[in-house]
Amino acid sequence: MTKKVAVAACSGMSPNGLITRVSCDDTNKENPQVISICMGATSGERTGFRDLIKKYPIIAVNGCDGSCVNNILKQRNVDIIDSINVDKELSKTEYHANDTSRLDNDGEICVDIIKNILNKKIEKTLKK
Repeated sequence: MTKKVAVAACSGMSPNGLITRVSCDDTNKENPQVISICMGATSGERTGFRDLIKKYPIIAVNGCDGSCVNNILKQRNVDIIDSINVDKELSKTEYHANDTSRLDNDGEICVDIIKNILNKKIEKTLKK
């Protein structure tokens, strides 16, 4: 069986929430070893997701210091193996997201920054 890792993106309506979703979706599409967790279905305890969120190691991708992804998974008794805070990571750069639903040039650069961080964490996890 192929090893897999799950990514769980923030679903918040903020510019950084959009960055998390696009970063996780792109990563899922580009790497067959990555699955994406729907936080809405997880929060709503949708049938089938209870098992899925415990099947694979999860990297949480939070938009801000609220760490909602971490908190929701913790409420479901699910441990995460790693976490990214997009706001913190982007504050180390000159780039920031500008819109909650559309990516401009800076937004695309933000996505690439977060994808690079996420891919390093995925590689590290898959090597274990």
